[in-house]
Amino acid sequence: MSTLTVTPRQEQLARDFVEQTPDPRFTAASGKTKARAMPAELTALLRSVLEAVARGDGVTLQTLPDELSTTVAAEQLGVSRPTLMRMIRDGEIAAHKVGTHHRLKRTDVLDFRRVQLQRRRAAFEELRLIEDELGLE
Repeated sequence: MSTLTVTPRQEQLARDFVEQTPDPRFTAASGKTKARAMPAELTALLRSVLEAVARGDGVTLQTLPDELSTTVAAEQLGVSRPTLMRMIRDGEIAAHKVGTHHRLKRTDVLDFRRVQLQRRRAAFEELRLIEDELGLE
């Protein structure tokens, strides 16, 4: 994992780019090769990075193998390893054994994390609506 330190100049350049280019179309060229349009999925990824830099947020790049140990998976999910082991035992998240050790697919862990985040956001929104109905601030 590596964290990129952003200079104030880079932050300002990113802010200017994001503000002035609402729907960027990136292209790439190398040497004498013809410029190629970047696929939309990669453009969206780069746009997310630029938006984070423009906000002054830190950007961390991390690679994850296809198969994760329980320690790495627990870190990704923001839970303790014993909690993850309970989740595996209870069938909340899929895992398989390699010898005596549990392993989890990266896609399963990231999907589970995404669903958890969606649930948290929905619960927060529901709470906010209840507060609005009760007139609480």
